Amino acid sequence: MNSDKKIAVVLFQLGGPDSLEAVEPFLYNLFCDPDIIDFPGAFLARKPLAKFISSKRSPKVAAHYKEIGGKSPILELTIAQAKALEKELNNHCKAKVFIAMRYWHPLTEAAIMEMRKEQFSNIILLPLYPQHSTTTTGSSLNEWKRQCAALNYKNERHELIHHYHDHPLYIEAIVENINRTYSKFSHLNPAEIDLLFSAHGVPVSIIKKGDLYQAHIEETVKLVVKKGGWNSPHVLCYQSKVGPAEWLKPSIQNTIHDLTMKGRKHLLVIPIAFVTEHIETLHEINIEIREEAEHLGITQFEMMPALNDSPKFISCLTDVVMKRVQ
Repeated sequence: MNSDKKIAVVLFQLGGPDSLEAVEPFLYNLFCDPDIIDFPGAFLARKPLAKFISSKRSPKVAAHYKEIGGKSPILELTIAQAKALEKELNNHCKAKVFIAMRYWHPLTEAAIMEMRKEQFSNIILLPLYPQHSTTTTGSSLNEWKRQCAALNYKNERHELIHHYHDHPLYIEAIVENINRTYSKFSHLNPAEIDLLFSAHGVPVSIIKKGDLYQAHIEETVKLVVKKGGWNSPHVLCYQSKVGPAEWLKPSIQNTIHDLTMKGRKHLLVIPIAFVTEHIETLHEINIEIREEAEHLGITQFEMMPALNDSPKFISCLTDVVMKRVQ
């Protein structure tokens, strides 16, 4: 690559409210997403429906955010990832990393406005979703295209990294994190510890349309278990179900209930699809699910922390970007 050329890397991420006051508008943006709320005639009903759902749900959701510090930590953690990635990329080429959050600031249009100030030879769109789904990567890509059109930003040289769910360095980063938490069970026989891989659920209807998410999650878990070589049983389950539609099963709640019925008492929960801490790890798993598990008789409940800016994970991101650049 020419030394005078510079690449831009755009990190796609969900975003999260940066204050308790931001919870309702954040939820409104989420439920306005046509890749999340879609049904015949949805374009007419989407905004009023999003307004209704967000106003109804925001008091409860805000209470959850209050318990984890009054806001989502996702922006600070993504900034740390962006800085680490930019630093490592600049060992190989000239690079600048931008953040495009889907539902809260800095939004996609803000990233594009920043990028317009410079010229880039390549634009690499890098989702912080290792497993591909139309609800995450697909939604962020659609928003990117909409905002590029709205802002008349010509970027013919942009490339999307669809997924890296099976990348060896990503797998190693997860195994490293599991091992750190696994060591808290060192007083036990490994056979007494249950490894619970928990992924964010999606409606079954999305999978039936050809979404790759479930297959990618299953592949990641298979590779992690093989690489880790633990002598402990493992199970994959899903969390965060909303609404009446059928979602991927088994749920984390039912899985823990079934394990306790068999007399199991030691759980290591591994949030497998999240690369940064946010409400689904810090509150849903580490507060709500923990309380439920302990009530059912679990005596030791541990959660693997998210990868965040783990050096091995940053090396994975660097590798997937450089392979596109070269």
